[in-house]
Amino acid sequence: MYGWVWRHLPGNAWVRSALCVAMVLAVVYILFQYVFPWAEPLLPFNDVTVDNGMAAIR
Repeated sequence: MYGWVWRHLPGNAWVRSALCVAMVLAVVYILFQYVFPWAEPLLPFNDVTVDNGMAAIR
């Protein structure tokens, strides 16, 4: 897949590298702004199972 992307980008190696970095940054932006906030309520990270009723052992 990466080879296919590299071959289809225009320009020399420097331009292709800059375009690859821009594409990676765009994907990271989309993930952090749209995908992760959408998926957060669906993930079990806030399901805490600590029992507060027991006294602490000293």
